[in-house]
Amino acid sequence: MMAHESISVFDMFKIGVGPSSSHTLGPWKAALRCLQSMESITTLENIAAVTVLLYGSLAKTGKGHGTDIAVLMGLCGEDPVTIDVSSISTKFNQIKENQQIPLGSKLLIPFSIKLNLQFLYDESLPYHPNGLSFLIETKSGEHWSETYYSIGGGFIVKEGESEVSNSANRLELPFPINTAADLLHWCRKTGLAIHEVVLENELAWRSEAETIKEVMNIWYTMRDCIFRGCYAQGILPGGLHVRRRAFDLNRKLLNNQSYHNYSAWLNAVKSGGSSFQYILDWVSCFALAVNEENASFGRVVTAPTNGAAGVIPAVLQYYIAFGDGVACSKIVQFLLTASEIGSIFKKGATISAAMGGCQAEIGVSSAMAAGALTACMGGTQQQVLMAAEIAMEHHLGLTCDPIGGLVQIPCIERNTMGAIKAITASQLALQSTPDFALVSLDKVIATMWNTALDMNSKYKETADGGLAVQIPLGLSEC
Repeated sequence: MMAHESISVFDMFKIGVGPSSSHTLGPWKAALRCLQSMESITTLENIAAVTVLLYGSLAKTGKGHGTDIAVLMGLCGEDPVTIDVSSISTKFNQIKENQQIPLGSKLLIPFSIKLNLQFLYDESLPYHPNGLSFLIETKSGEHWSETYYSIGGGFIVKEGESEVSNSANRLELPFPINTAADLLHWCRKTGLAIHEVVLENELAWRSEAETIKEVMNIWYTMRDCIFRGCYAQGILPGGLHVRRRAFDLNRKLLNNQSYHNYSAWLNAVKSGGSSFQYILDWVSCFALAVNEENASFGRVVTAPTNGAAGVIPAVLQYYIAFGDGVACSKIVQFLLTASEIGSIFKKGATISAAMGGCQAEIGVSSAMAAGALTACMGGTQQQVLMAAEIAMEHHLGLTCDPIGGLVQIPCIERNTMGAIKAITASQLALQSTPDFALVSLDKVIATMWNTALDMNSKYKETADGGLAVQIPLGLSEC
């Protein structure tokens, strides 16, 4: 838990590959950074061997989350933002069969997945449950190691460094914000809306035009993920035999009509009615679509994690389809507001399920979506923060207990629940007077962190408790 980071909207929203930000994207980025370190210390041509050690939660649920695949893709020098996701399994199988890895896509070195990629199920490192070490040997006989921690949401920290040691995280922002109270202070002092404060801070990294362009790119990636998920069918990988449901729900809601592009599909969604049940089914469908793509190693946006990647897109798509959110300005407002709420949670608590259980993922994403929706619906800054507080308050204590270590049960359905709770929280806040609220967002964040500290480790993404031990892998009837 760090309290002095400068967090950009593009730290909270990252384009990557499923199924997990902490177990897939984080280790992938750690491997990429280790690859850069090798090149700075020596040359890739001088590397003789690399061995990877996975500790704690990364070991216990790593295979279900694709940690092994992610690390190897990182060592190959592949970018999770741009890699052709359909090529991942082929690349992994080639390494496995040939017992060689193309280090940085430049140099083939011997690599046995059994010997050089070790899951240390009974060992943990002290800083964070998601630890991994790289043991490097050179042809000239040198040896060294580097240890990294995947701390949630795709963020990584190298051992011996702090989260704020990177210069990008030590920028002086015009409106420094660590708490919800700080955010409200700047809004009152400047008269700016929350998203306008965020946009001013983003100028420390890039121009306003660049920020808006990249925020829209984040939305386009979310949008495309929803659309793909609605038209993909079959069984999710991993052995639980979970069938995709967004395809059937989408087809039922559209009366078996099929659409080949997003715009035509959106128009059909909007024209189908406005009943409570119809809208509720669509919100669930949006969330299911994203997280089924996530479970299939698809391209998603970490929002703020992969396991919770469906909540924010579902609520934003709900606003676009059934509200007044088609304009680019509204989409930018939504995502900038959501990112600031998420960054406050990260600074005051955690967005890592391995540290805080699923309240840190679904709970945070629901709070982000609730606040963002409230802002776009014309709520005051106080109502925005109240909506975020309400959403998190009703996720407190939520455990992370994935069956088989897979981001499928109960993770996929939890995104539908997080989205619905966000919409409900927004409605409650818009009909309330925040000045009389007894519980502030900062108090809920503190409560969430205390709850995380008290929570038994078997309910923190280890698959050692809860639903994970009720249904053995391969025996599910889903």
